[in-house]
Amino acid sequence: MGASITWFGHATVRLVLADERVIMIDPWLAENPACPDALKTVSRCDMILLTHGHFDHVADVDALVKRFNPPVIGNFDLCTVLEKQIGAGKFSGMNTGGTQVADGVHVTLTQAFHSSAVAGPDGPLYAGMPNGLVVEAPGLAKVYHAGDTDVFGDMKLIARLFEPKIAILPIGDWFTMGASGAALAAEMLKPTAIVPIHYKTFPVLAQSADEFRRALSPELSSALRVAEVGQELTWTAEGLE
Repeated sequence: MGASITWFGHATVRLVLADERVIMIDPWLAENPACPDALKTVSRCDMILLTHGHFDHVADVDALVKRFNPPVIGNFDLCTVLEKQIGAGKFSGMNTGGTQVADGVHVTLTQAFHSSAVAGPDGPLYAGMPNGLVVEAPGLAKVYHAGDTDVFGDMKLIARLFEPKIAILPIGDWFTMGASGAALAAEMLKPTAIVPIHYKTFPVLAQSADEFRRALSPELSSALRVAEVGQELTWTAEGLE
């Protein structure tokens, strides 16, 4: 198995490194209606990265921590809440703008325009700021997973600071930016590959990437990778094949 990026439905993404280590971003598996049964149980998880605390991004952290005990990286407040709820795990909290290196992988938290809370017995629990993620692994193109967000002008700074070649962008509208906002985000980021996520899961979300495709500028349309759920995209130093 070479390096790959696979969409598991909604915002859950699996990154497989060249040495076959597996990074799960925002794991929502068991109850994710967009995740096929064959993907709901993973065979390996070496690291978990989190963008924010909503159930559709953290629901399977508990199960993965108890099965694999991987390091979990995310916002400090989010990690604090989850560690207390789960009662186990190697949580490594940080904050917006910070970068940490975990087993040779550089992980940076960027800003995102959304909200963040973890479900508690008496209502939502504060989980810090929502974030995006920039992931840099040896020999591979940098990946920007925008998390749940609207478009914002400082995506130009993300492009300038990190030069991600792969942009994983929500396009579903309602809870995140829609097609036009995501197209503007792509224009600022100018990646070599764009993977749309956070759509088709619920009726209120966009049901296809067609509007996003139409909204992209001609020079970026060739970068679009509309993946099927479960489709492995080959991850290289230049982007995605």
